[in-house]
Amino acid sequence: MKFNENLSAIHAYLCADGYVIRNPEGKSKYYYIGFRNMCNELLVDFEMRFFSEFGVKPRRCKDGRTVVQRKELYFIFTKDYSYYSREWILPKLSKKNLAFWLRAFFDCEGWVHNRNAVDRHIGLDSVNYKGILQIKKALEKFGINSKFKKKENIYRLLIYGKENLINYEKKIGFLHPKKKNILGQAIESYVDYNWKFNSKKDVLDFLRDRIKCQKRIRICSKYRKNVELLSKLLFDYLDVKSKIYGPCYNGNGTKFYELCVSRKGDGGRMKNLLLNY
Repeated sequence: MKFNENLSAIHAYLCADGYVIRNPEGKSKYYYIGFRNMCNELLVDFEMRFFSEFGVKPRRCKDGRTVVQRKELYFIFTKDYSYYSREWILPKLSKKNLAFWLRAFFDCEGWVHNRNAVDRHIGLDSVNYKGILQIKKALEKFGINSKFKKKENIYRLLIYGKENLINYEKKIGFLHPKKKNILGQAIESYVDYNWKFNSKKDVLDFLRDRIKCQKRIRICSKYRKNVELLSKLLFDYLDVKSKIYGPCYNGNGTKFYELCVSRKGDGGRMKNLLLNY
């Protein structure tokens, strides 16, 4: 097969949730190419791509499967490839076509988990050891790192981390509506710990929410660059000097940096300024 985006997606659908089988003997002779995922969006995508590529419209069955009965197509699909769970292989594809293959396979076999601020990941299980390692290497071509685990007779890939999830969403994505929605929610749930100030007003708004109840002005961040930026803007905008301490560690061993207003009288002047702001 000469792979394009349609054949790449069809091949992945068949490896994940499909079958290519025959019974050339006996009274009941058949050659079937079928896709049995129950997500309508994926079934429609399979059918449209199949028709676009071969001019044959798959038949939707009562049980939700979609199937094609064509002897000549059976031999095209099985000439170089198997679609059995333990035997399929990821074809050699261009990066563009590889994205379509991965999207279709993860749409069928993958899942997305979003437990806010606790566990956000994309997962994939397979009994095909060589195949899942091929997928792991393929993901790396898109800047997506994954962890490989073995669970009894199942092999698992897990994609963690905001950057990896964003890369997956942008470069591969999901067509499956539920998985697509959960991935979007997972990415949005990440807190941006980088402080951004575009004006004096931004600095005053930031300070007002943090120091109005403090006797000693003390502002902490897990990133040194945040307190360094704030220290500079305090001096530039308010003529307030500050010192930076750290790295420090809390009772849980978490590292942080601390900004303290150092010049006598600056703390009171800042509080008065914020009260009248």
